[in-house]
Amino acid sequence: MYAYISGKLVQRAPAVAIVENNGIGYELRMSLQTYAQLQEGATCKLYTHLHINGNDFSQTLFGFATEDEKSLFLMLISVSGVGAGTALNILSSLNVQEIREAIAREDLRTLQSIKGIGSKTAQRLILELKDKIRKEEGITAVEKTSFAAIVNPQLQAEALAALMIMGVAKPAAEKSIAAVLKKFGSDITLEELIRQALKTGS
Repeated sequence: MYAYISGKLVQRAPAVAIVENNGIGYELRMSLQTYAQLQEGATCKLYTHLHINGNDFSQTLFGFATEDEKSLFLMLISVSGVGAGTALNILSSLNVQEIREAIAREDLRTLQSIKGIGSKTAQRLILELKDKIRKEEGITAVEKTSFAAIVNPQLQAEALAALMIMGVAKPAAEKSIAAVLKKFGSDITLEELIRQALKTGS
């Protein structure tokens, strides 16, 4: 119904903003990401979504600092079992790119670190959104799900050899190395990779 609202931000709180336009004050729910970008008393532009609750038909207007955040919000609430409140909580916990990457990489750990997101909800988010996000990002499933594959193979080989010398079975060592690389990325040193892999496998 509304694409965006532009006006003076007369009041803001961590979850709510009131924007005045032509003498009318619009109350909008928002994420902490959007909240951080707003300055009370200044002119702002918020992309909006009017959400109608299917149970009691109550109406809530949501505001987003960027079109990307609004687009992701709409994707999140399209997932079965994910309501507007949960979607806003997700957007408040991680930025847009972090959420998209977590879903595309099937990173359950990151998604479950969000308050209120359990294993089943995290799995549904991945199942229902991963292909769409991968397509939008222009990145293949292999690139997204096998993040460790882009890391220096010599680093992996040396870490694997060291762990096996320490008595870690090869399958367990490979699994631990992959988990560490997925979490810390390609800038990790060999020593830190081995140390973290030992902790992960313990």
